[in-house]
Amino acid sequence: MKFGTFITNLRPERIAANIRKAEEVGFESAWIGEHLILPVSYTSKYPYSPDGRFPAPADVPFHDPMLALAFAAAVTSKIRLATGIYVVPIRNAITTAKSVASLDVLSNGRVIFGIGIGWFAEEFEAAGASFKDRALRTREYIELMKALWTKEDPDYEGKTISLKGVRFNPKPVQKPHPPIVVGGTSELAIKRTVRYGDGWYAVARSMDETRKLISQLREQQQAANRKRPIEITLSLRTGHTLTVDEVKELADLGVERVLAGLPLRALNEEDLARFHDEIMAKV
Repeated sequence: MKFGTFITNLRPERIAANIRKAEEVGFESAWIGEHLILPVSYTSKYPYSPDGRFPAPADVPFHDPMLALAFAAAVTSKIRLATGIYVVPIRNAITTAKSVASLDVLSNGRVIFGIGIGWFAEEFEAAGASFKDRALRTREYIELMKALWTKEDPDYEGKTISLKGVRFNPKPVQKPHPPIVVGGTSELAIKRTVRYGDGWYAVARSMDETRKLISQLREQQQAANRKRPIEITLSLRTGHTLTVDEVKELADLGVERVLAGLPLRALNEEDLARFHDEIMAKV
């Protein structure tokens, strides 16, 4: 089992201290959530809370994920650096491809590109991006990014974006490109994972929900006749501290990476050391 933690929107000295400690005690990866802008009032439903409300006030200081991960890369040497989750269709695809490639080069190949289509309609509106066709744009943007990362002449023709007669550098260190981890637990999100993801990022509120979600993923894999494995990353949010027995059961279900803490409440240095001693050392 691999263990990940979260980078929260703290001051730089706290980010540095926490991620260094995570690396020291053996965490494999550090993940960061993101939003470009937070509307004060909204009707969109957040998919991972019972009441549909986003569990943070509108004035929470979300860092730009690529800049925060670049900062984290500079103060570490081994821990992997993951977006969890980067809202692809709210941004320009070429600038995103450039940021991911640059971060992968500057971190010496440590990027995990966790992506999603977004749920916050009001955020899209504020940013001047279309919400309606975001799923199509995400698929085409990812296809374009793969072309930019892997081809010398990265021509691409899609319904929402086209490109030809250009060169794109630097290429990522990881070949063919950093792993793409698709986030989401809806049926469509799981289908997207099977279609073009290297991994899947799921949030579950119970072990029963975890079993159902993984069963749905396996069914979609079988229906699509996908042979290439999908690495499962899970954030189990039961309201209590993760236990050794839960981690062992998750491993039996095929989960390969468990995330400790929460995106808005990351583990501090003492928590990280305690999690290592009480969980990681016993699995």
